[in-house]
Amino acid sequence: MSVESKRLKMSNSTLSIGTHNGTFHCDEVLACFMLKQLAQYEGAPIVRTRDEAQLSQCDIVVDVGGVYDAATKRFDHHQRSFNLTMKDIRPEKRFSMKLSSAGLVYVHYGEQVLSEITKHPVDSLLVQTLYDKVYEQFIQEVDAIDNGIAPYDGDPRYAITTNLSHRVSYLNPPWTQPVENTDELFHEAMQVVGGEFVDRVSYYANVWWKARSHVKEAVTARHEVDASGAIVRLPMGGIPWKEITGTPGGVFVHASGFIGGHRDYDGALAMARKSIELQRV
Repeated sequence: MSVESKRLKMSNSTLSIGTHNGTFHCDEVLACFMLKQLAQYEGAPIVRTRDEAQLSQCDIVVDVGGVYDAATKRFDHHQRSFNLTMKDIRPEKRFSMKLSSAGLVYVHYGEQVLSEITKHPVDSLLVQTLYDKVYEQFIQEVDAIDNGIAPYDGDPRYAITTNLSHRVSYLNPPWTQPVENTDELFHEAMQVVGGEFVDRVSYYANVWWKARSHVKEAVTARHEVDASGAIVRLPMGGIPWKEITGTPGGVFVHASGFIGGHRDYDGALAMARKSIELQRV
């Protein structure tokens, strides 16, 4: 932690984060974890209550209180009048999913959180790019599930019950074993959610981000591989195939045709060209 961060932590030691007590959900657990990545809230206790008098003493309140007001740091989404998306708050963004408390905190503090985790400046290209990537691939799912928005139209073919939101819900005590105070379980859930969040951000920063340059170079040079421009050579990775069959030397073709392999580059190129021909038939 930097000297400035330590100073902020000490000067804001009386700040607290408010959220509701009782059964907890992934959105407020994630919202609290993200806030505690910031210097001003790192040492802040989490006050779990629905008592308005206690919440009024908190510096920031998430997922309770019936108010969304960024100026006063109130971030609830349960009020009937609330229907906001990231695009509504930040018109330059394209995301139109109704926000939960996690999404609200991310909209306003996400870039700072990512900066703390990645150790890159808030205005860096990496942080600005990750801001959209992390919302699309992580936060948005939490927003949707908390707001009861299904990822499909019609009846699902099977149920998904192992996602992060479900795993957090299972950390609540069952009705057969009532627990009067769930604060300890809430903090356990924060460890689960926080670990997965940091792992995902780290992956995008250290793996996905670095791969982008290779992909960009490959796309730029695609006409050097084949005149059609439809084949991209990724020397350090795999190539997605639509349909690949019947090339001597091929070592593997997935039954659905989305990927295949060959003993050498020329053979792989031939497989790619054949896949293009098959698409034209």
